[in-house]
Amino acid sequence: METLHTLFYFTVAIAVLVAFHELGHFWVARLTGVKVIRFSIGFGKKLWAYQKNPEQTEFVLSAIPLGGYVKMVDEREGEVAAADLPYAFNRQTVGVRTAIVAAGPLFNLILAVCLFWVVMVVGETGLKPILGDVATGTLAAEAGFQAGDRIVSVNQKPTPTWAMALDELFSSAIDGQRDIVVDVITREDRKQFRALVLTDDDVQSPEVLNERLGLKPFLPVIKPIIGKLLEDGAAEQAGLQTGDLILRADDQAIEDWQQWVDYIQAKPDVEIDVTLERNDVQTQIKLTPRKEEQPDGKAVGKIGAGVEIPEAMMRDLQVEYSLSPLEAIPAAFEKTWFYSLSTVKMIGKMFVGSASVKNLSGPISIAQYAGQSADMGFTAFLKFLGLISVSLGVLNLLPVPVLDGGHLLFYLVEVIKGSPVSDRVQMVFQQMGMLVLMSLMALALFLDLDRLFQ
Repeated sequence: METLHTLFYFTVAIAVLVAFHELGHFWVARLTGVKVIRFSIGFGKKLWAYQKNPEQTEFVLSAIPLGGYVKMVDEREGEVAAADLPYAFNRQTVGVRTAIVAAGPLFNLILAVCLFWVVMVVGETGLKPILGDVATGTLAAEAGFQAGDRIVSVNQKPTPTWAMALDELFSSAIDGQRDIVVDVITREDRKQFRALVLTDDDVQSPEVLNERLGLKPFLPVIKPIIGKLLEDGAAEQAGLQTGDLILRADDQAIEDWQQWVDYIQAKPDVEIDVTLERNDVQTQIKLTPRKEEQPDGKAVGKIGAGVEIPEAMMRDLQVEYSLSPLEAIPAAFEKTWFYSLSTVKMIGKMFVGSASVKNLSGPISIAQYAGQSADMGFTAFLKFLGLISVSLGVLNLLPVPVLDGGHLLFYLVEVIKGSPVSDRVQMVFQQMGMLVLMSLMALALFLDLDRLFQ
């Protein structure tokens, strides 16, 4: 069921993003008088098709929902009837062709703005940005952060939730800032600031940065009661069930959830005798945490289980945050611009080798994020769609032949030299672009599989 759930939301996400991207090409093509033969969501066998008459656009849903396309009248793709020649894509001015090609990525960015606007107006419920224990040797400890500090703002930007605080910290670091000022209210209710000083080594990847920062949210003492279990996780395979109360691990009594987590993490690939209470009856099982490599090379144990948190306690830890419809407009544009710029910078860093290629995500990771965000609620799924829409828009604008950005590059050359780039030259560069694209997709899939097996 978990796999079907993930695949469903992955399919929904891809269908929405591709439909909006192709809608951009379609709408501007129709607006500029170019005849569109087919508007397809997906590839392969047709599942559904509608065409008002033979002279109108055919709308198609196909079996493989991993993309889509808009097919226009074009002499380069086959014979065109004499009556349709004025409406052929290849006979349009370079300005019209540029507008049609650029509209796809632009519509993805517009969709992102709309999604972020909805999220901000509907509002989010998140953890209060209150710090838990601060480990020695981390950047947080060096900056003077203490348990109980509540983060108020990062670089003077308000951060009412834990997610927003981390988002602003990460975005500032990726944006190149190496001195980040964080305003906090201490446990004694005094307002102070903490100065985080980063180096380039701290920003190799989000995982490394998270490890180096050492910022963890405050969590009260919680009973070690099993909540959600991941499908095929070590906990589920060992026979743990939701509602189980952990009493002992080997010879050690387990008093709270964090103690249980620490014990599990310290035992990668080591069998543990677990004593638990289920329905007022004590029983024993054997549990072997799976080894997982951390960014710093350290191996920790994972079992794929979450904690059951009482509703009253959760309400005390949470805060609601929203903006008015007018306030959300500039904020949505700002967030889209930030994520677009961050994507470009991260691609640039990976290209020159100053950031790890492990930041790439392939279809498996994206599918997992789709399912996880859907589990977290409507607004979380919309935020996920917004982020992926930004990525799709920016990636399609890269000057790589085959992508929209590659076509835009050819049109720029055409404007400069006064004549179109020859079909032969375009074909050579498109083959090179396809090779680059396929190589990146293979690398992303390899990294996905590596994460999956870990």
